[in-house]
Amino acid sequence: MSNFLIIGGGVIGMMTALQLADAGQQVTVVERGMCGQESSWAGGGIVSPLYPWRYAPPISQLSRWSEGVYPTLSLRLLEETGIDPEYRQKGLLYLNVDDAEVALGWARQLGKPLERVGAEFVYQKEPQVAAAQESALWMPTLGSVRNPRLGQALRARLLAMPNVALNEDCEVSGFITRDQQVLGVTTVQGELRAEKVIVCGGAWSATLLERLHVRLPVRPVKGQMIAYKAPPGLVQRVVLKDGRYIIPRSDGLLLVGSTLEEAGFDKATDSEALASLKQTAESIVPALSKHSVAYHWAGLRPGSPDGIPFIGALPEWSNIYVNAGHYRNGLVLAPASTHVLVDQLLGREALIDPAPFQPTTERLMTDLAS
Repeated sequence: MSNFLIIGGGVIGMMTALQLADAGQQVTVVERGMCGQESSWAGGGIVSPLYPWRYAPPISQLSRWSEGVYPTLSLRLLEETGIDPEYRQKGLLYLNVDDAEVALGWARQLGKPLERVGAEFVYQKEPQVAAAQESALWMPTLGSVRNPRLGQALRARLLAMPNVALNEDCEVSGFITRDQQVLGVTTVQGELRAEKVIVCGGAWSATLLERLHVRLPVRPVKGQMIAYKAPPGLVQRVVLKDGRYIIPRSDGLLLVGSTLEEAGFDKATDSEALASLKQTAESIVPALSKHSVAYHWAGLRPGSPDGIPFIGALPEWSNIYVNAGHYRNGLVLAPASTHVLVDQLLGREALIDPAPFQPTTERLMTDLAS
């Protein structure tokens, strides 16, 4: 029997497993498909909320902590697995920011480098970007990772660790309970028991916990993205305009995202979103009109009230924990949010105040649409 059983093999589940395994624990991960193939794969990989000054302080605290972890984590995984998560710290250009003074005030308060720049500066950094407005901002410290490769590297590392078992293609069908204790799960591969169970199921977390009659206010929010195959170097850094972004990869792939759609668990793509994303891309980088879209896909974010995740022990049940509801910032917050939970699981002194994230009865009753 493992010390810990983690339901969900996305970035949150795998980073939780890695931290527990590093601490010498026996860990089992249960994933209904292959690890790292849902929203962890489908996102863009920016290591920051899109407009960080618009978020509640608890989110800012997690994102700042995580941002400092990614360079070291990426180097570690490259050394241990040979898979490069491609962490790039090239900065971010914000175009058409309508609350620039708020952003600059936020940056001054935190000591974060952020400055107002003009069209000439934007052109020097990104010659292919359309003329910038006076409200352009520049954040030189922002980084990004190639999230599919991050998932591959995490999976490879866990597979190589003797105290970790990855059970893929293994859907959870129910929980093993006694009184108000959760002792394990039933799956298509049989029963799995552990001292503690952790639900990291992303957009599917609420559906899982319904089996325990727990109402977790987390819902799927679809996001469609596209990617152009362009010459390497056409765009060098992340460019954000009117809530949408272009993210360059080292091989010339340019990601463009994303839509926000309330469509349940439907992951179908459509021509309307394709046209809208193309229009966005070509308004930012007109040269993209000469290139064709190579890929078009959709993923499901775990939406939650105010975007603040639920991290901690569930009330009324023993031995079961949750880490879900990160909305658009699962990868952004993953290192910090998993550390918050692992500190609780192992009884360590908390490095980050866990109180804002606890799945208290009051928070679980929050209106999902808020």
